[in-house]
Formats: sequence, C-alpha cells, structure tokens
Amino acid sequence: MILVTGATGNIGSALLRELRAYGVGPLRGLTREPARAAFPEGVEAVAGDLARAASLKPALEGARSLFLVSRRGADAEIIEAAASAGVEHVVLVSSITGQTHPRLGPAVENLAVERLLKDSGMTWTILRPTQFASNALLWAEAIRGHEAVRLPYPDIGLPTIHPADIASVARAALTEPGHRGRTYALTGPERITPREQVGAIAAVLGRDIALTEISRAEAHEQMAVFLGDEAAAAVLDLTGGDVNDELLLVRDTAPRTSGVPARTFRQWAEENSAAFR
Repeated sequence: MILVTGATGNIGSALLRELRAYGVGPLRGLTREPARAAFPEGVEAVAGDLARAASLKPALEGARSLFLVSRRGADAEIIEAAASAGVEHVVLVSSITGQTHPRLGPAVENLAVERLLKDSGMTWTILRPTQFASNALLWAEAIRGHEAVRLPYPDIGLPTIHPADIASVARAALTEPGHRGRTYALTGPERITPREQVGAIAAVLGRDIALTEISRAEAHEQMAVFLGDEAAAAVLDLTGGDVNDELLLVRDTAPRTSGVPARTFRQWAEENSAAFR
C-alpha cells in the first residue's frame, strides 16, 4: 500500500494519476475532504490533516510506502507516526535550496526535516526540486483581469520544473529498485525567465499580457503580508536577488531517473490555460 499525502496538490494529484497509469496499487490519497476528492478510479480517498498527525493513523494503517511534502504539517510527528505504523519507505519532497542556499531560513527547515527522516529508521528517497512552474498561478488573477503582471527580477531565468516531473521521479522512487538512500536535485529542461513565462502564457491564450517590473522593496512589502518578512526575503533572494551557479544549473536528473521526457513550461501553460482565462 502506498499512501500519497497532499493528494489534491500539484505534485500529489499528478503522482496518483501516474501511479494508476503504470498499474500500481493499492493506493490511498490523503485529503481533508474525501467526499470532494476526484481521485483516479482505484484510489482510496482517506481523511487526514497533516497539521494533526494523530488524524493520520487510519490512513497509515497497512501502508508500506509514503509520499510526503516537507513543511506542510507537523513533520516530526508525521514521520514518527509513519515509523510507528510500520511504513518502510518515505519519498520526501524537500527543496534544492538545501544545497544552493543552506543558510536561508526555509532551507534550514527543509534540511531539518530531511535529517528527521534519515534518523527515523525508515528507508528514504529525498527529492530536491527547484522553482515550480505552478508558481505562475500567483499571476492568474491579474491575467484573468487583463491587468499587468507586476514582478521583480523579470529577466532572471531559473530552470523551472513542471510538478508532474517531480511526480514522475517520485513514482520511480516508490515503485522501482535502486532509489532508496538517494537524494535527487531536480530541475526543468531549460532556464526560463518570468518575462518568458508570461510570454508563454500569452501565446497559449492568444493575447498580449503586460508585465511591469517592480523593485525588490515593493515586492517584499507585498509578499511579507502573507509570507512574513524572513520568507519574503528568502523568496526574493531565490528568484533573482542572490542566485548562484548551483541554483541556475540545468540538470537532467528527472528524465534520467523517471524515464519520462522532461516537460517544458509551455506544456504546463497549455495544460493549465483555464486558470488564466
């Protein structure tokens, strides 16, 4: 039995679809609202809240593998509950910042979760993806309203990754030998700037989208409202203020590990065009 947490999220939903497409089972998808979950046929929807590890006990019963995204809940308690339930292998989605910017606050937190997992007694595979293509959904409201997308650092290109590529690596790690005890840094197939991302969305929609460059100070003021000062500063460092060669490096780890060709940002935009219309 494989338990996929975050099963309605960008990675978890893609992982469940791919596992079913490969004929893998039995599968459980964790969600706070099972009655509303639109999982693939054959996936058992189970109730649970990552913020309350005790609520995961029924979902973990009989599970031998677990897919977990770092820092979405009470990680120490979740890992302890999984080990106590007899889970043998955990695939953890962490962040590439653990190796590119290990002193930043969010990276420190991710590395702490990685250490908890390594010390748990369960076997593990750690995935460290870079910036997600789905982060572009933050622009959806402005684009739907035919307003300008307002961004700092619009011409800094990062090797943005399609969440389904992360899911493909997770599927391989959960179902194939040779991935336990491995840490994979994952990127998309090319560097792409925010300006180019907006252009790709515009091409898919068949209309122009304006982009306005704003200062770091203005972006920080806006982001700190919902992220807090430290996290906002970290995001701005990672998206242009403090990039380095390690962060900019394009890696072929995802397609090599999963056997699935890397997906481009344009492909993500085509698949998610409805969000911007």
